[in-house]
Order: sequence, then C-alpha cells, then structure tokens
Amino acid sequence: MSERNTELAARLGRAAALSLLAGTVGGAAVLAGEAFVARNRRYAQPELGLALRATVGRVGAAPLRLVLLGDAAALGVGVAHFGDTVGGQLANLLAEGPTGRRVHLSSVGVSGSRSTDLATQVARALLGDRPDVAVILIGANDATSMRRPADTGAYLGGAVRRLRDADVEVVVGTCPDLGAVRAIAPPLRQVVGWVGRRTARAQTVAVLEAGGTVVDLAAETGPVFRADAGTLCHDGFHPSADGYRVWAHALLPAVAAAASVASSR
Repeated sequence: MSERNTELAARLGRAAALSLLAGTVGGAAVLAGEAFVARNRRYAQPELGLALRATVGRVGAAPLRLVLLGDAAALGVGVAHFGDTVGGQLANLLAEGPTGRRVHLSSVGVSGSRSTDLATQVARALLGDRPDVAVILIGANDATSMRRPADTGAYLGGAVRRLRDADVEVVVGTCPDLGAVRAIAPPLRQVVGWVGRRTARAQTVAVLEAGGTVVDLAAETGPVFRADAGTLCHDGFHPSADGYRVWAHALLPAVAAAASVASSR
C-alpha cells in the first residue's frame, strides 16, 4: 500500500472512530433524555377504594383462598373497580367456571415493588389462614430499574420456595412485554423490552427450580398489548380493564390447575 493510501486509510479510520464515538454519545444522550421523560410522567396511582379483600362466588361452593403478591398489577393500578383488576377478574372466572369455586381473594402487593420486596409480602400472605394458591406478578420494576436478571430471579425463587414450603401452590406471571408500553419512547422502549425478556427468562428458571408454575405473560399476551393500545390505561404503562382481562385469561389455566391440586390435599 502506498504512503498516500496508508494516510487515507488512517484518516478514514479516525473519521469512523469519531463517528462511532459521536453516535454512541448521541445515542446515550437520547436514552438518558427518554429515561428522564419516562421517570417524570404522571402515572396511575392505586385507587384507595379498591377492595384488597373480597369474596366472590355462591355460598356453599368449594372455597378457595387466593392471594396476590407483587407490584402494581397485584393491586389493579390503572382501573377504578374491583371487577376490572386482574385479581377480581380471576376470582370471577374461577367462580363462574365448571367447578364453581367460592373465592376468598386478598392482595398483599405494593405498587412499585421489586423482587427484593417479596420477602415482606410473603410474610404478610402467610399471616392468619393459609392461602391455597398464590399468584405473583412481579418483574416490570426490576427491568425498568435495570436490575440484574439473575438477582431478580434469585429473590423471586426464594419467595416461591417459602410459599411452597408452607404448602401453598404458586403461579408466577413473569415480567410482561415492556416493549409494548407507550409511556417509554423508542429506542429506550426496545432496550427496556430486551431487559424485560432477560428478566422473564431468569424468573422462569428460578420459579421452576423452586417448585412453582410459570405463565410467560410476555409470550402469551405481548402481541395483544402491542396491537391494541386500549389494553393500557391512560398512562400508557399500566394495564387497563381490557389489559387485565387478557392477563386473567392467560393466568386462568395455571391458577385453576393449582386450585385443583390444593383441593385434593
């Protein structure tokens, strides 16, 4: 290679490096800006009027104690009526199903919770009458705060193991499809969606090892959430009544199977 060609190649190399650096810095600035906007949006808050304890179904039907643990989803943040929450819709589906259960529903979930908060929730869930089935909905806040998926899985696995040791059947809805949320703009939405998928994979492994049952909410309901903006409430992040209905139907087979196992003991 001639001296002139060598010099040209060096210039092109420096230009490419500078372009890459500028693109990286510019991309990081875009992501940081989108993260700031996402953090400072006005999100739906828990409705104080929502019942955390309710009984659904006809008197005399086989009783089932169902408890929800986790984050805002376990409380129904995004809707204003008990019947629209994922717990309320699950309870109604179980009560109206072929076995006609009388469901005693409670929730110990806390909005904003991460997997590290589950230990306290498990302790609360096991106070008093032991639940038959526990449904855990967790992972979105772990992913949006960029927690290590392995750590998220480890904390979740510990919670599932404690419940199973207490003879409670456990169904976990893993991290939903965060690539479907409208509250986070691209390309940050894609980044968070990718972290969410890694979180869900780590959760699956941990839950199965601890003896629980897994429902992959991202795989089973993500396409619906991506296609229909109406599955999210006004804040573009939490599910709407339609979104919780989609989740409830996805969770129902596993919860019904867990209820049957609990009843057979």
